[in-house]
Parts: sequence; structure tokens; C-alpha cells
Amino acid sequence: MENYVFKNRKTMNVSLDNGVYYIEVAIKQSFLEGIEEYSFVLTNRYNEDDIVNLNFVKKNQTDDYYLFEITVPFCTNINRFIDGEMWDLHILRKIEDNTESKSRIRTRDRQLNFHTIVQEDKGKMFYPFATKKGNLSFYANDYKLFSMFDELNLQKDGMLQFSGYFNYPPLFQLKGFKFGQVSLLIRNNLTEDERIVPIKSVDRDDLVEKYAGSNLPKNIGFKGEINLLDEIDFDQSKYFMFYIVLDYQINGSQEQLTSLRMKCSSLENLPSKSILKVKQKRVQVKIKATKISKYLSLSVSRYNFKTEVVKGLRKRWVKTRRSKRLRKWYKSAFAIISLIIPANKKLAVFESYHGKQYSDSPRAIYEYMKEHYPEYKLVWSVDRASMNYFAQKDVEYVRRFSIRWLLIMTRAKYWINNVRFPLWIPKPKHTIYVQTWHGTPLKRLAMDMDEVHMPGTNTNKYKKNFLREASNWDYLVSPNAYSTEIFERAFQFDRNMIESGYPRNDFLHNSNNEETINELKSKFNLPLDKKLILYAPTWRDNQFYRKGKYKFNLELDLARMQEELGDSYIVIMRMHYLVAQNMDLTEFEGFAYDFSHLEDIRELYLISDILVTDYSSVFFDYANLRRPMIFFTYDIEDYRDNLRGFYFDFEEKAPGLLTKTTEELIEEVKNIERKQFQLSERFEEFYQKFCYLECGQSAKRVVDEVFLKKTIPVKKVVSNEDYE
Repeated sequence: MENYVFKNRKTMNVSLDNGVYYIEVAIKQSFLEGIEEYSFVLTNRYNEDDIVNLNFVKKNQTDDYYLFEITVPFCTNINRFIDGEMWDLHILRKIEDNTESKSRIRTRDRQLNFHTIVQEDKGKMFYPFATKKGNLSFYANDYKLFSMFDELNLQKDGMLQFSGYFNYPPLFQLKGFKFGQVSLLIRNNLTEDERIVPIKSVDRDDLVEKYAGSNLPKNIGFKGEINLLDEIDFDQSKYFMFYIVLDYQINGSQEQLTSLRMKCSSLENLPSKSILKVKQKRVQVKIKATKISKYLSLSVSRYNFKTEVVKGLRKRWVKTRRSKRLRKWYKSAFAIISLIIPANKKLAVFESYHGKQYSDSPRAIYEYMKEHYPEYKLVWSVDRASMNYFAQKDVEYVRRFSIRWLLIMTRAKYWINNVRFPLWIPKPKHTIYVQTWHGTPLKRLAMDMDEVHMPGTNTNKYKKNFLREASNWDYLVSPNAYSTEIFERAFQFDRNMIESGYPRNDFLHNSNNEETINELKSKFNLPLDKKLILYAPTWRDNQFYRKGKYKFNLELDLARMQEELGDSYIVIMRMHYLVAQNMDLTEFEGFAYDFSHLEDIRELYLISDILVTDYSSVFFDYANLRRPMIFFTYDIEDYRDNLRGFYFDFEEKAPGLLTKTTEELIEEVKNIERKQFQLSERFEEFYQKFCYLECGQSAKRVVDEVFLKKTIPVKKVVSNEDYE
């Protein structure tokens, strides 16, 4: 026990024996004080209701800590674990009023992949790993080759000596394999060149002994060296990424594997910066582990004293700016200043999609006020990364979370936003907060959601935080009576509802003419002699890189569409603002165009002849143009039943045909062309339900009620019950 360095909720040891994981965890006694019931559980990352209760025993006790041994029996939960993909380890405590509190179990062990179980019939590996935040999880993944540097030494002549090991569990558990050459693959940020460096295999008896149950061969180690001076580019910094390439034979067949990007276990004996002299020039080498994933990060660049000083100061400022202490001070300052400084009754702050866009209903309200009420001071709140973009606009703006932003936000009489502000921002008593929201609800919202699959939160936390934010809203803009009923329930909103139609759609009514459409096509360098298909899908809650950054798997077969429709159509693509990756459309040049980074989708609506979408609220807006829509719903069962759920029978009421394959979509485009599209009764019913208020005057209605205190007469339509 005296050899242990205990930390609360942190693993002391992980082992695997005959398909059962044994995990030792230290828990501070004070953490369980007053707790009558507690347990250890594995929670499915993508379905928090799927929980595996684990057996545990209390092995030891010190003055401050308990040491528990938790048992994870893979052998009795094989299919459940494999199909669940990712499992997080928690301690579950019952506190006051039988309320449950879940806390993650932490680990910093980067060698957990040695405890891997291979499920050959499903082609999967199941193994524990340390998440980016240092928590313990289990992953059911495709076969992977892991590799790690565990020793690095940089000589004064620029020679980098290294050693490490690799691990490929599926191979080690098979008979009849034989290792061949082990090589180091080096990639850089400046060129597409890849350099292969042969390295020497070495025995790692220490790992074989430590992980005796993992069937490790001795020769999983390697060592070698590379001359960094051969890699220098004196004009630009050069960054390197490293991988292991393994050649081997299996039953007489020659195979090759490339590892995931290499990590490093320890750099304690290596300086983070080294200055070398090459050809009378000073060269700087930086070696470190990336902050989150612990990949080896190595860069070589020409040394400049002034530049390095500036970088160092900037780095310190960024660290200070992001610190919890500064945020706490900033929050206090926000509250104090809002009490001391009187409100400016003619000051309004606008923000769209977390300060990243000049778009949506805040833009429409801003443009209306700028034209009709020039006596108001109108300022945009802008994310740091979007400053250059806003600098090209004829608008006044302030960088989000800057000192000037703090002074403007606390003095402003009006806030106009289409998504949520961070929870730590306290709303001054004199401020009127207008929430325009950003879509007519098809998918279930907030309190109506059964499950939340987004990263960084869970269902209870998400709903609690949402209601905290919604309690700050003084006005909520609704596009129709249908949305009003849902907003009041889902957001638990009981203040001023402005049932006006969405201001953002004024543009569609006021600019829908041939001259404007042709001007926009010319602006975007799009052909005037072809029809345009706009593809604008939504994001999937459970497909993400990290919190706030979502993946999108393009299921649309663009090659097939180009073959069938390329003579008459082009496709313009607009991903949701939460989708992180760029679309690589190089091979479809002249047919498919990526407009995901265009600030406002309204111009794409106007120039498009057909909308293709899925469950995105864009189709409610596009319906204002009374043009054809096609729904590409290849995953509708999963989306409807598992992710979000719908407020009405989407399959019966959607104002266009639902398709599941590219072939079906192509056929519907051809049908629209052949039949000379006419609006159906279902479309007219949809239009009267959702678009009846929108006629180009919605921004005026919002301004009249919020700024001029004029009450808008509400035009009621059939209830939502009639539409379900």
C-alpha cells in the first residue's frame, strides 16, 4: 500500500485474466461519506440507459482512501459490449432524495491496449483506453496497430535517437505469423512526401513479463535514429508525424500494416526546445507530446529570438485567458459592471450561431433596424476566429469575451441571438433578451427529448442547462402557431411569444426575382444554363469528433448523380454549421460545389431549383419559395426511433417524396423534370400550416413588438393535434 500514490477515482492497476478485467480504483473516504448506496457501472456512450452493473470488493483501506477491485466480465457480455462500441466507467452514488450522481473513473495509463480481447467472428478488438480527458473507457473497435515511443534522445549534431514498441493484438493471437521488417514512416506538413526509415527490432522482455497474459512476442520493441538536419526547411516551420510500418508473413502470405499516429510515454529527460547550429544558422527543434492525445509532436524551424519571445508571451496570454480563474473574475466583473453602469436604451447586441456568422433572423432584424431606425447603435458579437470575415462587412462588431465586449454587453438594452449564450453569462436586469431560435421544430427539442446523445453532456444535464438559459429569454420568436405550442412546452417558456414568422425568410419573399437570382449565380461563379440542386442535410447527434464538432458521412453517390444528371444540373452542398469537416469535391469539379462556409444559406435557397434535405428544418423555410423538395432519408428508422424522434408523422406529412437511395433520388429529379412540377394538396396543407405568416414583414413585426411595444395580432390555424 505504501507504494501507491492515491488520487480520488483514479485507477491503480488494470489487468486481464481469462476474459475478465480487474480494475483497482482508489476512492477517497470523504467522497462516500453519508452515502448509503454506491456501485460501479459501465455506461454505453451512445445510449446512457444501457448500463452494465459491475461486481466489486473493497480490498484495502488507509486513513483517507478505500481501494476497490472492480470486475468487468467481457466473457459474459460479449455481444453487448461489442455492439455498444464505447463504454465509460463510472461510480454511481445515491445522494439526497434518492438522486443518482455519476462520476467518471480516471486513468493516465497509456499502455492499456495490451489488455485487448480479439473477437474474430466480428473483426473487432475490445480494450480499455484513456480518453482525451484522462478517463477510463472501453472501446470495441476495428483492428488497430498501436505504437509508442518510450525513449528519445536528441544529440547536438541533430541526430534523434529513439526506441519504443508496437502492439497488434489480432496478429499476436494467431498462429503461423512471422515478423519481417519494422520501419518508421515519417510525414510532414509541407509536402506529401513520405519517408521510410528502416529500424531495428529489439526484444522487450519487460513488456512480455508485465503483460504475461497477452501472448506478446519478445520482438515488439524497436530502436533507431534519424538526422533531423536533413529535414530542415529554412523558410517555413516543418512539423513531423510518425507511424510504424510492420511487414510480416501469415501462413506464407506477405502483409503490411501501418499504425495509428505514434504517441510518446515520457519526455521528462528531454528539453522541450533545443537550439542547433547548421551552416552558420541557428535551428530550433521542439519536441513535445500533444496536450490531449499525447502524440509525439516534433518541429524543426529557423530560430528567431524576437519571434520566439512574442510566441511565448502570446502563449502565456492564451493560457491565462482560458483559465478558470479568469472566467470566474470575468463573470463577477460582468455582474458588477451591469449594476454600476447605466443601460444604453439605444444599444442592441446581435449574435448568430455563437458569433460565427452574419446570418439568420438576427441579421434580418439588424438590417431592418439599420434602415428604419438609424438612431440605434447596433453591434455584432463576433467569435475570435470570425473577426476577419466580419471585417469585410459594413457592420460594427466587437470580439466576443473581450473587455470592450464586456462593457457593451453589460450596457446593452437589447440582446438578439438565435442560439444559446454560455451559461456563465449573467443577464443584467435592464437587458431585454430576444431569442429568435433557428428553425421550425421537426425533431424533438429540449424537454421533449427522451435521450441526448451529444458529447460533453447527458440527458439530465442538457435539459437542466437548457432551462437555465431559457429562463433568461424575455421574448421568443415563433414562425407559426404550431411552433408556439411546442416552444412553450419544450422550453417551458411562459413569457412573451412573438408569433411573427421568421425574419430570416423576409429575404425569400422580397428578393425572389430573376435579376437577383442571376446576380447571385454570377457572384458564386455558377453556370446560368443549368438548374441547381441544393443538398442541405442536418447533423447526427451521435456522430462527432468532440463536443461541438460533428462528423457527416456523405451517403449521396455524387458520381452516379453526375452521370445521370450532369448535363442539366449541378449540385451545391451546404452542411450544417456544427459539421466540422470540409467536403473534398475535387473529382466532381464543375458538377458539385461546397458552400458550407457561406455565412447565410438564404442566398442558396433563392438560386436553387430543387432542395434535397433530410430532417433539417431548412425545408420549412424553403417551402416559402413553393419549389420542389426531395427528402434523402437513408437512416430514417434510426434517426426517428433512436436519436431524436419527430413531432409529427414526417413520412406522411413531408412536402415532398422520401427517398432512401441515390437511385430513387435521381428518378424523382427526372420525374419533376418530366411532369413539369406542380404543387400537391399535401404541399398546400403543409404551406398553410407552417408558412402562412411569412410575407416579407416578419422583421418589422418583431421590431414593432420589442422596440416599439406594439402588440401583434395572432392569426391562429389548426391545432397540432390535427397535424399529428
